[in-house]
Amino acid sequence: MHRFFVEPSQIQKDEIEIRGGDVNHIRNVLRMRTGDELLVSDGYGNEYQCRIRVCTEDMICTDILKRRRIESELPCRITLFQCLPKGDKMELIIQKAVELGAAGIVPVASKRCVVRLDAKKEANKRKRWQAVAESAAKQSGRALIPSVFPVNNFREALDLAGELDVCLIPYECAEEFLKDDSGSAMEQTKEILRGIRPGQSVGIFIGPEGGFEREEAEQAAEKGVKPISLGKRILRTETAGLCILSVLMFWLEE
Repeated sequence: MHRFFVEPSQIQKDEIEIRGGDVNHIRNVLRMRTGDELLVSDGYGNEYQCRIRVCTEDMICTDILKRRRIESELPCRITLFQCLPKGDKMELIIQKAVELGAAGIVPVASKRCVVRLDAKKEANKRKRWQAVAESAAKQSGRALIPSVFPVNNFREALDLAGELDVCLIPYECAEEFLKDDSGSAMEQTKEILRGIRPGQSVGIFIGPEGGFEREEAEQAAEKGVKPISLGKRILRTETAGLCILSVLMFWLEE
């Protein structure tokens, strides 16, 4: 059944009004008509099974048939700090990050980022990225639409991450930061991940195609961001974030 998001103000006692771009999608793309059923979420964990009663060019009015709570969110709120990749990779990263449970995506302009966006380009990109996040949230049955934040430089991203409980930075030279008597970089990484508890807010920093500069990794470590290892192989920027998100999803939901 197709799923859509609305603002809580659009939900009345026994009916829900759908407005905006979803009206065109429902009428002209999905070709749904009076009597057809769909799912509507308020973005706060409440889902409604509805039947279309009125279908106009500007508004679709539905009758509420059933109400239920959605339990599809991870027990931790995860924010992905993704350094800007080349081409259209960011759309893929956002789509899959939302499917894997990320609650927010912060685009980051680090030193080795090739992509540089002016204000106009950033506004257009962010609008497109937010639409990708919304589409992925609908497809994957999320209870909320993850937010795509404005582009931050690396220092701004670190300041934003300072508000979170735990922050991780997969880094190919993580063993240089994790050298102690408690085991290999991979063993220490596992211990760090085991320490993450339900209810915590978690940040993940992913570098661009050229990776983080040593100075950036040191700045992150000084701010309390924990360097971790993702194994013996070097992962692409579009792979690394999805790798650690998958591990966290499995670990937290298990």
